[in-house]
Amino acid sequence: MRPEKQSIYEEITARINGSSFVLVAEYRGMKVDQFSELRRQLRKSGARMQVVKNRFLRLIMRDKGWSGLDPSLKGQSAIVTGTDVVQAAKVIKQFSRTGGRPVMKAGVMGNLILTADQIVALAELPPREVLLGQVVGTIAAPLSRLVGVLKQKVSTIVYVLKAVEDKKNAA
Repeated sequence: MRPEKQSIYEEITARINGSSFVLVAEYRGMKVDQFSELRRQLRKSGARMQVVKNRFLRLIMRDKGWSGLDPSLKGQSAIVTGTDVVQAAKVIKQFSRTGGRPVMKAGVMGNLILTADQIVALAELPPREVLLGQVVGTIAAPLSRLVGVLKQKVSTIVYVLKAVEDKKNAA
């Protein structure tokens, strides 16, 4: 491989290695200003989008053992990398509603190969804060019920003691 191509290969490999996910999208039909706007929105969410030759992607995917992506490496491809796959998927889904582009092809999260449908499902997840609230609510529900039951038992004891006191005062 020529030195300049080796340099490009190493840059893409470093970006993929530094990311917790890789999404592959087809950007055919997007205008430059649309692509720039999408990149700007992705940057806000902590992700980056880069146009990559499919040949480089095939080499990298082969080196990493991600053979499930080969069928999706056709046409014009761009990769999205970053730390929060859900947020990146939401940005891409929201952006593609307006112009129909980009179209998700596939992705990788850890060592899990993602299909386009799975990426859309990730985009439909509620925000992180809502999910954390649901987890806390699920954990807290049995505890709050236990507190209610204990409070009721203490109240029952208080009522019984009050009744005994009233009976002694009446006698």
